[in-house]
Amino acid sequence: MRPLTLDKPKPLLELQDRPILAWSLMSLRGAVDRVLVVVHHLKEQIAEFMAAQDIFADYRLVEQRPEPLGTGHALLCCRDQLASDGFLVINGDDLYSAAALRELSRRDFGLLSTARADYEHYGVVLRNEAGGFLRIDEKPPPGTYSAPAACNSGAYKFTRAVFDYRLSMSDRGEFEITDFVSAAARDHAIAVVESPFWLPIGDPAALAAAQSVDVARWIPQAPSR
Repeated sequence: MRPLTLDKPKPLLELQDRPILAWSLMSLRGAVDRVLVVVHHLKEQIAEFMAAQDIFADYRLVEQRPEPLGTGHALLCCRDQLASDGFLVINGDDLYSAAALRELSRRDFGLLSTARADYEHYGVVLRNEAGGFLRIDEKPPPGTYSAPAACNSGAYKFTRAVFDYRLSMSDRGEFEITDFVSAAARDHAIAVVESPFWLPIGDPAALAAAQSVDVARWIPQAPSR
């Protein structure tokens, strides 16, 4: 996201007059009642935003220490701050359907998937003959699957049992949250919840394009009742 993130953390970049983080919090209403926000880069700005927002009164900031070591490491940093057995995990720079997150929250283990024509940029969710989760094929070459293919959107439901598994560092020197999914699949059924909306915002061009997306259709702005 550079140069946009030189003086502002990515979750606070503006999307349709709201920080991305505000949209993320609104998407979680009705699915969770407490939020952990993992921080590192320009964490003071995130702390200031969270203190001023009125979407979730019950929240905690969790710093990735001593340095960010991947998505799996971010989850491990949250372990001692969890207040329930079950919990959702979502990426901080992706937006999801609020209804799909509520559906995902009802499962023990699961992930959201969305069909995309450009599946080669993501992880394709493969299922067995019975339709159950099999594995994730990360960034397969174009032509590997018929488009559109179901892609892992980076939203997960776990229970504390996920911490029974130990991660190894990946080839790119990080701990990957998808390795937690693969490990848990050996002992637990992983639900694949299909979502009609997933908006990854990974670079300035994606952020610019997202300004014209009807985000409010999928993430209600009014307080849930």
